[in-house]
Amino acid sequence: MPPVPHKRLALFDLDLTLTPFDSGMAWTQFLVDKGILPAEAEAQYLAYCHLYIAGTLDIHAMHRSNMQPLLAYPRDVLAQWTSEFEERMRPRIPCASLALVDEHRARGDLCAIVTATTGLIAQPMARLFGIDHLVSTRTATVDGVVHAPYTGEIDGEPCYREHKVSRVAQWLEGLDRSVGDFEASWFYSDSIGDLPLMQAVTHPVAVCPDERLRAHALAAGWPVTELDRTV
Repeated sequence: MPPVPHKRLALFDLDLTLTPFDSGMAWTQFLVDKGILPAEAEAQYLAYCHLYIAGTLDIHAMHRSNMQPLLAYPRDVLAQWTSEFEERMRPRIPCASLALVDEHRARGDLCAIVTATTGLIAQPMARLFGIDHLVSTRTATVDGVVHAPYTGEIDGEPCYREHKVSRVAQWLEGLDRSVGDFEASWFYSDSIGDLPLMQAVTHPVAVCPDERLRAHALAAGWPVTELDRTV
């Protein structure tokens, strides 16, 4: 018998939503500790974070800057590093975040992480939550070949702001579904930048939100949760 299609959809932002930290910064610090990046890489990454908060980030420039130092390394080396990174992050995952994901999964909901973070970093984080589906910013490869070396550019549209809606639609289309097919849908996020996707689901939830999202959520009557960050 074919599998019964999921009736509900649960989407989760990653950084500062499921995790109380920015996974890109954690990855940068990990590479600095390994001696792959210089110490000043942290300040450079933080500067991009400030641009994101200000709403002036060029995500293509950020992606290019973050990927450039890694292009000299083979894909199998990067895979080894992401495995090490995954284990480094495991003790930092809050119990409440794991419980939230487990609650949706136990109900049979289709779960996915939807994040602007590149898949190179987000995939190990998704594994820590036991989430099989990841919609993230994709790093382009030479000639578009899946396992070819990275180019340092973004493949297609970044999974960022309004593009999160179209990227989720593309992912669901591959499953012969659309957001409207589900009897209920959730998106958990901390950021006002995710407002387009939050407005596309039936149950938007603001998690430890920034000031602008908190104000919008309260005015719209959306749930606001201060997810426990205890690990």
